[in-house]
Amino acid sequence: MVEPDALPPSALSCLRQATRIDSNWNGSRVVWREWGDAAGRALVLLHGGSGSWTHWLRNIPHFAAAGARVLVPDLPGFGDSDALPGVEDVDGAWPAVGDGLQQLVGARPFDVAAFSFGGMVAGYLGTERPQLQMDRLVLVAPAALGLPVPELGLESARGVTDAGDRARIHAGNLGKLMLHRPQSIDAEAIALQESNIARDRMRRRKLARTDLLLRQLPRLRCDVHAIYGTEDALYREVLGEAEALLARAPSFKGMSRVDGAGHWVQYEAPAAFHSTVDAIP
Repeated sequence: MVEPDALPPSALSCLRQATRIDSNWNGSRVVWREWGDAAGRALVLLHGGSGSWTHWLRNIPHFAAAGARVLVPDLPGFGDSDALPGVEDVDGAWPAVGDGLQQLVGARPFDVAAFSFGGMVAGYLGTERPQLQMDRLVLVAPAALGLPVPELGLESARGVTDAGDRARIHAGNLGKLMLHRPQSIDAEAIALQESNIARDRMRRRKLARTDLLLRQLPRLRCDVHAIYGTEDALYREVLGEAEALLARAPSFKGMSRVDGAGHWVQYEAPAAFHSTVDAIP
C-alpha cells in the first residue's frame, strides 16, 4: 500500500470515507474501495494507465452523494493492487477485475465509467462476461480506438532522487498529457501523479495504442456514451474520427465534449463532467 503521507490531504480525506474490499484472483489481490450507499445501484469507476482510484478523486463524492454505490478498483499492477505474475497488459489483467466484480455485484445491473486505459477493461467486461449486467458504459477519453496519437515527449522521473526535480518532471508531464490549463497543475495534481507513477508496475503495456477497444465495440450489449475534453492532448485533432468509430457500438448514444479540458477531463472540469454524466438517461 502507498504510504499515507504520499497522498495529498484531499485524497486522505476521501480514503477515510471508503470501505476497502480485497478480491482474490489466483492468489493475487485486487484492492477495491466502496463509497456511498451499499444498497444503491453500483457505479464502477475504472482508472487510466499509470493511475489508481485517485483518477476519480474529484468525482467520487458527487456520485456517492447522488445515491450510487461507488466501486473503484486499483487495476492489477497499479495502485495498491498486486501485479499479476507474467501479466504485462490489459488482456491478462482484466479477468481479475471481472472475477472481483462478479463477487461484488453478482447478477445485479450496474453502470461503468472508464477512463482512458480503463476503457479496454470495460470492453472486456462487456464482451467476455455476459453474466455481468452492465447497463450503461461511459467511455472517458478512451484508448485503443486505433487512432494516431502524437508523441508528447514525456520525461521519466524514475531514479530521480531530488523531490524538487521529481515534482518538476511530474508537473511537466501533467501539462503535456493530462491537464490543459496551467492552473490545474497544482500541488494536489502533482502529488497524485507522483503517487500513481511510483506504483505503476505494468510498464510494458502496449495495447492502448492498438484498435483493441474498437474491435470490442460491435459486441457491446449496453448503452455506450463518450466524453472527451476539447483540449485532450492525445485526441483533440481526431475527435470527429473518434465519434465515428465509437458509433460502431450498437447502442452508441453519442459523444459529449467538455470545453477547455484536457485528457483527465473528470479531474480538470469536474462540474461540467458531472452535469454531462447526470444528464445521461
